[in-house]
Amino acid sequence: MNTPPTSATEEQIAELVRRFYERALQNDSLRPVFEAAVADWDTHHRLVQDFWSRTLLDTSRYRGHPYSIHAQLPLRPEHFDIWLGLFRETAREVLPADAADKAISRAEHMAESFKAGMFSFPRYEGPKLWKSAL
Repeated sequence: MNTPPTSATEEQIAELVRRFYERALQNDSLRPVFEAAVADWDTHHRLVQDFWSRTLLDTSRYRGHPYSIHAQLPLRPEHFDIWLGLFRETAREVLPADAADKAISRAEHMAESFKAGMFSFPRYEGPKLWKSAL
């Protein structure tokens, strides 16, 4: 009996990243954010592949905290919705079903966490000097 694979391969993760960014760069809302933030696409792809390798294959190639990088970008809540739609579609095309489900679940969790951190509170703009009412 041939059972389908449940985990992704490094090649599938690389393909996921490649296809996702092809789609994201065709999107009029996401393209300007990515183009302004990414100077070296090869390095960015490797970093994102390392992240998904750690997430899906439990490797130790990625170390870091993606929130702090994303929190500095000029993102709006709708960017995350578009990003998730493209990511879900790509993950389901490229990865085995169980791996796609795991990747999508992680992406959804990240998106909700990032949105909560970035948009739940007004951005801090430094100390305010109040005029005295006296």
